[in-house]
Amino acid sequence: MKSQVRVAVVQDSSVAFDPAATTDKICRLMADAARQRAELVVFPEAFLGTYPKGLTFDAPIGRRLPEGRQEYLRYFNGAVDLDGPEIKAVCAAAHEHHVFVVLGIIERGGSTLYCTVVFIDPKKGLVGKRRKLMPTGSERLVWGFGDGSTLDVMDTDLGKIGAVICWENYMPALRMSQYAQGVEIYCAPTADDRLTWLVTMQHIAMEGRCFVLSAGQCMTRGEYGTDWRGIIGDKPTDTVMRGASVIVGPLGEIIAGPVYDEKTILMADLDRDTLVKSKLDFDPVGHYARPDVFSLQVDREEKQAVRR
Repeated sequence: MKSQVRVAVVQDSSVAFDPAATTDKICRLMADAARQRAELVVFPEAFLGTYPKGLTFDAPIGRRLPEGRQEYLRYFNGAVDLDGPEIKAVCAAAHEHHVFVVLGIIERGGSTLYCTVVFIDPKKGLVGKRRKLMPTGSERLVWGFGDGSTLDVMDTDLGKIGAVICWENYMPALRMSQYAQGVEIYCAPTADDRLTWLVTMQHIAMEGRCFVLSAGQCMTRGEYGTDWRGIIGDKPTDTVMRGASVIVGPLGEIIAGPVYDEKTILMADLDRDTLVKSKLDFDPVGHYARPDVFSLQVDREEKQAVRR
């Protein structure tokens, strides 16, 4: 990690189910962050492609209704391909504004959707992706499962950047795999805006002795559109997601945020020396580890349904 890194965490809303309009918004937000001298910009989970909070897709146990299939078609059509025009436009904007981007998307992989984070380098373009390893609860109806092949921490000019998505952060082994790769800037795009999320982010920062950047969406019922069939709220002004974005230092100290019910960009300057000083008394994969007692095996092979 370079000695000083200026980072930005975006707390805003998707343009629901409209990837082209959301892409334009992402580029504008990147420009706003760049004007504040950001070198790294982190966006929330499923920002490009929409987080379908409150939707049921009409799928009670043992039955699927036609209305839900129509809703899934709309959701599928609002997702993006990694080689599609939306990602290319974000790459071009990252290059223009000289910022590294960590962006939550809904990725089309064949006929399956994945909750994914993409890593976009201003010089190299798309340099990596992280598919959510474990969709939570009813997310499993509309999202496929990632595998160990996308668990890489990105070695960048700014430092070692990783991403763990929403409730994956409650998977101790997954966190350990990030720490073992030397993650310095740990990004946590999420849709969790409860008070307990802040405590989780502080714990992870202390446990991993890393900077934690959590980005959540701030979105009302009305922003999903008049034909949205979600079960959260009654009025257009009712809150569906309230943000809770935060930046935390490696001793659990809050650097910026948390912010609720407000669209904003959190800014912070990260000091690499803080990382070194934090490991005086604790390093989860170094002097505080006990490999003679505990060990972790990670299968990094890509899993395919058919092999030839």
